[in-house]
Formats: sequence, structure tokens, C-alpha cells
Amino acid sequence: MANISRRDFLKLSTLGLGTMAFSPAKSNFGLFEDRMLVRVASESISVHKEPSDESRIVGQWYRDDLLTVYETVTVKEPEYNPVWYRVWGGYVHRARLQRVQVLYNPTQTIFEEGQRYLAEVSVPYTRAMRFIKNKETWEPLYRLYYESVHWIDGMEEGPDGELWYRIYDELLHGTPYHVKPAHLRMIPPSEITPISPEIDFTDKHVDINLTTQRVFAYEYDKPVFEALISSGIVHSFQSSGIGTKTPHGTFNIREKMPSKHMGEGDLVSDIDAYILPGVPWTSFFTEHGHAFHGTYWHDNYGVPMSHGCINMTCADAKWIFRWLRPVHDGPQLYRRGFGTTVNIFYS
Repeated sequence: MANISRRDFLKLSTLGLGTMAFSPAKSNFGLFEDRMLVRVASESISVHKEPSDESRIVGQWYRDDLLTVYETVTVKEPEYNPVWYRVWGGYVHRARLQRVQVLYNPTQTIFEEGQRYLAEVSVPYTRAMRFIKNKETWEPLYRLYYESVHWIDGMEEGPDGELWYRIYDELLHGTPYHVKPAHLRMIPPSEITPISPEIDFTDKHVDINLTTQRVFAYEYDKPVFEALISSGIVHSFQSSGIGTKTPHGTFNIREKMPSKHMGEGDLVSDIDAYILPGVPWTSFFTEHGHAFHGTYWHDNYGVPMSHGCINMTCADAKWIFRWLRPVHDGPQLYRRGFGTTVNIFYS
């Protein structure tokens, strides 16, 4: 299907068509970068001569730099995360890196009125833009990172005159922003269907061992899933004065959101602020906001790293999101209810 004009798009939108129509992403459609890439996810990282923290530092890379990985090297230390990457000039430890891909996508051009659609960033990062009415100009907003998940509720003309996706952000209360369609992969409903929903929630439970930094999921007391996690940093406090230690005890899943804007939602924050739009596959288990969720800002599982939540790889968080009750099987922004038991303890 060819690209449609903004005028034609608006005409079609009034018909309330619910089918998913797609147009090619021009010359980028189907382009896939197959080399192994990593994104620097912290302020900076050091390049070492050898795969060891004791080795001489020979270089430095900075936030959002992209590095080509020529070889993956496993060493003895640190035992919980012994992986280093050989890059140009030396070796970098993977703790503060994110593995990324570059995949451009076709554009969904038809949206059902009042409906929201989930989409996942499929490039290392994309710059979201927002229109400032009183200035009649576009300004950059957040960088949205690979594997972050966002709600799309339509299309509008972007800063380049082309149609861009309009992002709905529950934390910004009606302040939309826009992203290039080629940078987002639409997530079909079949991809997030519940896992074993026929099993009563009383026959499912989750154990989190804070000593070993592992999570286990059980059905009828038989393990069906296991993963490394990163729980809360023990001796630290947020700006609110609330501790970052993950609570221990018995809890229940309270609410699930496939996309959650964490942080303070500051529209003018700098890139190093605690502003995390599109945190994927979030499953809350305390009233204070502790949750399982996917993590796109580090790869250092097996050691506490979070502000109290249970950091998981995006793939692991997606699995447990689908498995936990309350069941989430539709386009709702969130699903609330009394759900699966979560036991958190030290061994």
C-alpha cells in the first residue's frame, strides 16, 4: 500500500476503520543491521587493554555511543557477570551496555478511533519530538531506547512534514509527543497472550531470592521459569527520602502495565536524570510502586542495581508479565486485581 497524504489519512480516520493497514518505510523498509551492536547506557564507560578491571584503560566511550562487538569473552571475574566485549581498541565490560539492533519497520496508517496500540522501539534510540503551540515550533523531548514500549493512539504531521506516530504518555496528562514510525515495531495482540491462564492464581506463585538475585515461577509447586534479576540497592535513598532496598515478605500482584513512564516525567530534564519513559512489562506488587519490569539501561543482572524494583531483561519481564495474574489480554492501559503471590526473602 502506498503512503497516504495527511488529508487522505484524516478522511480514513473518520470512518473508524479497525483494520491494520501498512505502508513501506520508504527505502529503509526491511533494512536490518546484522552486526552485533551495543549502546553505552551510562554516562561513560572505559575501554581496557585486556578483559579485566585491573587492566590499563586505553579509551573512553560516552552515553549513547554505539560500539561494534567483534568478540564476546567470558572470564573468571566478576563471577555473577563475567562477560566482556572486544571492541575497537580493547575490551569493555557489559554491565553498563545494552545490546541493540537496527530494524526499520512498515508504518501502520489506519487506527481505530479511541484505540491505543502497543509498539516497541526497534533501533538503538529515537528522538521524540513535541509541538509547542505558543511558539509554533517543534522541540526535542525524550530519547526513547531500544526495547522500550509505548502506546500509540494515532498519527499527525511531524516536524519533517511526514506523518509521525503520536505517543500517549500517562504521566504527562495529555501532553503528546511524536516519533518516526520506522523506528517503532507494532506489537500484535497475539504476542502478549496470557501464559497458562487456565491455572488458578492460587496454584501459581513467585519466589525471589535476594541473596542469589534469582526469581523462580511455580505452577503447582513445580518450577516453570527461572531468571537472574537485579533488586534494589541496599544502602541508598531516592530524592524523596524513600529507601531503594527491595522489601522482603509476602505480596500479591496488584496491577500490570505493559508500558510505564517511571521517574518524575520532567519535560525539561537532562539526559542523566531519572526519567524512564516506556519501561516495558511492568507488574506491581506493592502499593509503593515496587514492580517487576524490563530494563533497558544496564546488563548487570545478578547484583542489586535498582531503586527497589526487580530489574529483569525485557524478554524475561515480558514472560512473567504474561504469566502473572491479573490476566492482561487486551488493549487496556493497565489491568488491576488481586493476583499471584510473590515471596521475597534472603537465603
